[in-house]
Amino acid sequence: MNSLRLIFLVFITTFSVKAQKDYKLWLQFDKITDTRLASEYRSRLQGIVSFGNSETSKIATKEIETGIFNMLENKPDVLSEIKGENKIILGSKSSLSSEIQKAVGSDFDKINDEGFIIKSISLNNKKHILITGKNDIGVLYGVYNFLRLIQTNKSIQNLNIADSPKTNIRILNHWDNLDRTVERGYAGFSLWNWQKLPDFIDQRYIDYARANASVGINGTVLTNVNANALILTPQYLEKVEALANVFRSYGIKVYLTARFSAPIEIGGLKTADPKDADVANWWKNKAAEIYKRIPDFGGFLVKANSEGQPGPQNYGRDHVDGANMLADAVAPFRGVIMWRAFVYSEHDANDRAKQAYAEFQPYDGKFRENVIVQVKNGAIDFQPREPFHPLFGAMPKTPLMMEFQITQEYLGFSTHLVYLPKLYQEVLESDTYQKGKGTTVAKVIDGSLTKTKLTGIAGVSNIGNDLNWTGHPFAQANWYGFGRLAWNPNLDSETIADEWLRCTFSNQENFIKPVKEMMIQSREAVVNYMTPYGLHHIMDTGHHYGPGPWISNLPRPEWNPVYYHKADKNGIGFDRSKKGTNATAQYAPEVEKILDNLETCPEKDLLWFHHVSWDYKLKNGQRLWNGIALKYQEGVNQIKNMQNIWNKTEKYVDAERFKEVQMLLEIQYKEAKWWRDACLLYFQQFSGKELPKGVEKPTETLEYFQSLKFPFAPGN
Repeated sequence: MNSLRLIFLVFITTFSVKAQKDYKLWLQFDKITDTRLASEYRSRLQGIVSFGNSETSKIATKEIETGIFNMLENKPDVLSEIKGENKIILGSKSSLSSEIQKAVGSDFDKINDEGFIIKSISLNNKKHILITGKNDIGVLYGVYNFLRLIQTNKSIQNLNIADSPKTNIRILNHWDNLDRTVERGYAGFSLWNWQKLPDFIDQRYIDYARANASVGINGTVLTNVNANALILTPQYLEKVEALANVFRSYGIKVYLTARFSAPIEIGGLKTADPKDADVANWWKNKAAEIYKRIPDFGGFLVKANSEGQPGPQNYGRDHVDGANMLADAVAPFRGVIMWRAFVYSEHDANDRAKQAYAEFQPYDGKFRENVIVQVKNGAIDFQPREPFHPLFGAMPKTPLMMEFQITQEYLGFSTHLVYLPKLYQEVLESDTYQKGKGTTVAKVIDGSLTKTKLTGIAGVSNIGNDLNWTGHPFAQANWYGFGRLAWNPNLDSETIADEWLRCTFSNQENFIKPVKEMMIQSREAVVNYMTPYGLHHIMDTGHHYGPGPWISNLPRPEWNPVYYHKADKNGIGFDRSKKGTNATAQYAPEVEKILDNLETCPEKDLLWFHHVSWDYKLKNGQRLWNGIALKYQEGVNQIKNMQNIWNKTEKYVDAERFKEVQMLLEIQYKEAKWWRDACLLYFQQFSGKELPKGVEKPTETLEYFQSLKFPFAPGN
C-alpha cells in the first residue's frame, strides 16, 4: 500500500508541475540556468523596500518577491526602510522621500499616469534599483517589466527606463454568453461562472488579472457584443461587482455590452427610441445604479443595427443619436461608450466592404467626447489578410478605436498555430496618407495624428477555461502580443515573439532562433493555404471552419463566399476599382491611386481590389492560375517546415507542451492540405487549367470536400 501511495503522490506531483507549465502562461518565472547571470542578479537584488500600502502596492511587492525567489532560488527580505545597498525600492511618486525623488530627476515628466520608471540610483553612495510611477498601477507595471528583464536574461546594470502606454483603453472584448458558451471561442467555456458568483471567487479570476496587468491590459468587456439585457439586472450586476472588486487592484476596469433594447426587455418601457425622454432617463438611472456598485465602471460597448442586433435605426434614428444618448448617461461618472462600426445591410448588396465607411464617415465630429468608435482592422471581418480599414484617418474629429480579433475565427480556430501580432503590426504600420506620407494607422489609434484625448485598442478574446487558457499553447502569444501592442502600437512583432518565447519556454538560443522564425512565418503560411493574393471570406458557412468557396445558397448575397471571389471563366477577384464598386475611392488619393491600378496594386491585395484574368502575369513571371496554385502549395510546405522545426525542440521544452504542439501541428498540416485541395479543385472548374508542376494532386474529389459537414464546430 505504501508503494502504491508513493506512486500516486509522484503521479499527482508530476501532473501538477506539468499542468502548471500550461496554466502559468508567460509568467513561468523559471530558474535562471546561467550561473554567472544568476550570481550577478543575486548580488544586485538583496532585498525589497516597499513604500506603498494599497492593495496594488501589496500585489507589486508580492509579485517581485515571488518572481525573484522562483528565478534565483533566493528569498529576498521585504523591508520597511532602506538599509545597506542593492535593494529594489518600490513606491509611487508621492510615497518617495525627497532624496529619492531627486535621484529620479526629470523622469517623472516623461511618463503619464500609468507609466513607470525603472532606474539605477545612488543613495548615500549606495546603489539601488528604483521602480516607481506617478500611481501605484504604474509601479505594478514597472514590476512586471523588471521581472521580464530577468526572465529574458537582460542586464540590470545601469537601468534607465521610462515607459508609458500610448493608448488609454487597452481592452479585451469577451464574446462570452451568460450560459458560459463563448461565441467564436475555441478554448472551452467562459471563465465567468455566473452561477457561483458573487460568493465564489475562482483563483482563475486573479490569475487572469495578473496576466493582463503583466502586459498592460487595463479593461475587460465581460459579455458578448451580441448582448443579453439580463446582464444589466441587479441579479447579475451583483456578480459583475464581485469581478470588478478582484480586477481593480490590477488596474483593470470592467465594461459591459449594452443591448439597445434593454429598456423594453428589462425596463418595462414600450420603446427604446433614443430620442424618447423616458428611454434616456432609464439609461441614466441604470448607469447611476451600476456606478453606485462599481465606482470605476468603464462604460458600455455597443453593437447596434448590425447582424440583427437592435439599435437606433429601428426608430428612424442614427448611430449618433444612439451613442450620444448612452454617452450622456455615463458622462457624469466619466464613463465611455465604445460604439462598434461593424455594420452591413442586406439592403445594400453592392459591396459589403464599403458600408461601414459610407455609414460612419459622414458622422465625423458629431459624437460626444466620451464616445469612441470601434473599427475592425479591415472592412470585411477579421480575415487572414485584409487591407486596413478606410475609416482609419478619415474621421479626424472622432476618436477611433482599433478592434483586432485575438481568437482565430477565420484562421483555423485553436488548432492552427498562427502568430497574430504579425498581422496586427502589418495593419498598424499601414500608411493611410490622410495627412501625407507617414500617417500610419498606429498614429490614428494612439491619437498622435489628431491629438485625440480618448484612445484605445480592443482585442476579441481567445480565452476560455481550458487548462492552458487559449486552447493552443502558442495562442497564448496572441494574447500576450496584443497586450504589448496595445501598450505601444509601434513595437516589432519579432521582438514580442522573442520576449514571449523566453518568458514561456526557454532562453536557449538554439531554441529561440528557429522557433521565432516559425512563429513569424506562420501568419503568411495561413494566408497562403487559405486566401492567397487577396482572396477573402471563402470559409465554410456559419462556423467559418475549413474551406467553402462554393457556398452560394444563403439568403443574403454577402453571406456567400461566391460573393467575395467571383470566380468565372474570365478570372477571379472582387473588382473594387473605379471600374467596379469604387471602394478604392474611400482611401486617401495616394492610396487610391496605388490600389486602383492593377499594375501597382500590391499583389498581396490583388484579388481584394481586382477581378483578374487567369492568365494575368504576376511579378514573379507566373500566370495567375499557376501563382495561386503554387501559393496554396507553399502554405502546405510552410506547415511541414514548422513541423520539422518543432520536432527538433524536444530537449528544450517540457514533454507535455512539446507533445501538445506536435499533435496540433499535425492537425494543421492535414487541414492545410484540405484547404489547398478543396480550393484548387473548385477554382480549377473556372480556370480550366492543369495544376502546375510542384503542386501535389488532390487525393479526394471536389464532391467529397463539398459533402463535409460540421454541425458541432466549436464557437458557433
